[in-house]
Amino acid sequence: MIRMLMSFACVGVCMSLIGSHLPAQDKKEEKKVEKKKDEKKKEEKKVEKKPAMPPTVSDSYGKHPRQVIDFYQAKSDKPTPVVFYIHGGGWQGGDKSSINPKAFLDAGISVAAINYRYVKNGVEENVVPPVKAPLDDAARALQFLRSKASEWNIDKKRIGATGGSAGACSSLWLAFHNDMANPKSSDPISRESTRLWCAAVNGAQTTLDPKDLREWLPNYTYGAHAFGLKSFDELHENRESVLKWIKEYSPSEHATKDDPPIGLFYGGDKDAKVGGIHKDPTHSPVMGMKLAEKLKGLGVDVVMSYTGHPDAKYANSQVYLIDKLKTAAPAVVTEPPTPKTKTPPPQTTPAEATQPSTEDRRPLRRLLDRLRLRR
Repeated sequence: MIRMLMSFACVGVCMSLIGSHLPAQDKKEEKKVEKKKDEKKKEEKKVEKKPAMPPTVSDSYGKHPRQVIDFYQAKSDKPTPVVFYIHGGGWQGGDKSSINPKAFLDAGISVAAINYRYVKNGVEENVVPPVKAPLDDAARALQFLRSKASEWNIDKKRIGATGGSAGACSSLWLAFHNDMANPKSSDPISRESTRLWCAAVNGAQTTLDPKDLREWLPNYTYGAHAFGLKSFDELHENRESVLKWIKEYSPSEHATKDDPPIGLFYGGDKDAKVGGIHKDPTHSPVMGMKLAEKLKGLGVDVVMSYTGHPDAKYANSQVYLIDKLKTAAPAVVTEPPTPKTKTPPPQTTPAEATQPSTEDRRPLRRLLDRLRLRR
């Protein structure tokens, strides 16, 4: 009996000795597995976000899992205007479920809300620059929406874009960019227009140019990731090497006099001014001020509203969109009438100027004829 007990004790000691060496490696592996599980759960939770109300239809406008559009159809016998919603999140997060379409639906306006590839998805797919992924997706989703005009009973002309932060930047980029439709494409979706009826945005970044942003907002730090860079300082130092991308993906670079009505809505400091330090420079009204200044110079219909400086007519972007989309026609900049110029009289040579005209010579001929008859 004693021998048996001693045998069990030896086995126990051996197992404990073996166990004391194995767990260190096993625990590391277990932690990795648990970490992956936690990350997966977080991703699943993100995907599982439910909208304020179920969409009429949810469809894919591309092959990537995030290229999805939710459409909320307003009740109407006639084709309805549409609010085209692009969520914010720095092109790094966020979801289409963050809109509540009820107010628009009640006004007879349908709503389309999109997800799009994040900048990190662009990096994974070797999209250069990475910001091209979310912005191209916004354009493609808009074209896809128009291709559904008949099926979804929408007025493809009356589409107004909206969003906050990065979604606001994307909305303005669409509003100002030349039409990206390709009329010669074999793909019917690519033949659809990307132009807008209007846009109303919240806390928009209006440019990605570090030179302008550093001058306007000395403590600004956002946007380097759009070009695959690590910091704003790095973007500022390498500005010239990415300047062509900055110009292509900065909304203000595309603004022209034929652009649609724009509503710019910001929070921020009521005393905001160019060159000042701001608590939230990423969404500072200074960017809106500079864009509004440019648009007014071009003659584009623009409303600028921020803390302490509300617009008398439009309390927020929602009110703006409902009014503009229900208006018969957007404000369009027209060319001033060309002044009519008088047709200059025909030029005559000095010799011709000394000769009497045909009308002037008739009395003289009659007098000569009479004298001849008398002779």
